Amino acid sequence: MAVILGIDPGSVKTGFGIIHYHAGRSEYITSGVIRLPRAELPERLGIIHASITELIALHSPQQLSIEQVFMAKNAGSALKLGQARGAAIVACVAQSLAVSEYSARQIKQSVVGTGAADKAQVQHMVKVLLKLPAQPQEDAADALAAALCHAHTQQSMIRLSGASAVRRRRLR
Repeated sequence: MAVILGIDPGSVKTGFGIIHYHAGRSEYITSGVIRLPRAELPERLGIIHASITELIALHSPQQLSIEQVFMAKNAGSALKLGQARGAAIVACVAQSLAVSEYSARQIKQSVVGTGAADKAQVQHMVKVLLKLPAQPQEDAADALAAALCHAHTQQSMIRLSGASAVRRRRLR
């Protein structure tokens, strides 16, 4: 199907994970965390953009899966998160990647089976689903979970379209 870049955006650290999804199988390519310096926000956003651009050049993903902004208690934090997401999305759109956004709840539901899963459960399931030797870091696990969510969603849509076509043929 595709090479999918998952991103867990943040203004202090941004997780990334890349998988190859084909014929119902997910294969781990790489993951990690972009740790941002204690600098002004514009500089940190530039680093996110440059780092994501470099990842795209190295691994040639075709699709981006990124977590949607959620309303935090602190409006300033939500605004910074939104700006970090924007920097990552712009880096991907500039390289012609298709962008899909999922809520944290959708990502957890897809990977763990419950939208109320905690970070440790997400890490464990990412390790199991991708057959990793060890649990990835939290932010990297969240990014890999976003990529897996996109792969699962795309596969479900393909199955549904196939089932619809079969039903239409039977009705005729």
